[in-house]
Amino acid sequence: MKNLLSLLLPVLAGLIFAVGLAVAGMTQNSKVVNFLDVSGDWDPSLGFVMVGAIGVHTLAYRLLPGLTEPWLGGRFLLPTRQDFDPRLIVGAVMFGLGWGLAGYCPGPAVVSATSGGREPLIFLASMLAGMVLFQLFDRAAVAREAAKQQSPT
Repeated sequence: MKNLLSLLLPVLAGLIFAVGLAVAGMTQNSKVVNFLDVSGDWDPSLGFVMVGAIGVHTLAYRLLPGLTEPWLGGRFLLPTRQDFDPRLIVGAVMFGLGWGLAGYCPGPAVVSATSGGREPLIFLASMLAGMVLFQLFDRAAVAREAAKQQSPT
């Protein structure tokens, strides 16, 4: 029963997330673009969605120290690093630029893509291509660094 729950609960959580995005209108990229357009037709509704999400996360994060393991087994994977490296900064800037230009972030884009619309599909294809390119460049950089470590100087 526990294995079945560990499979069904993430699906249920994803469905609830998708319905929440749709009900809040966050699957419409115009909502995001209008939220970012503070000097024009500004729409603060995305801000309210963000505040709600931050509130839920804050509550959950405060409850975690009292738990020794997740309810459905496994272990918690909490971040331990507290520094900022160039990869994080560049990734955050790229994410923000893509979000602002396209009006989608990954979750709403997946939900929007179920409508068969062209824009979310183009966004998802571009996002996946960016992930593949990152993996290729990152592996090459790691290989160069390993080779440099092994070669006598």
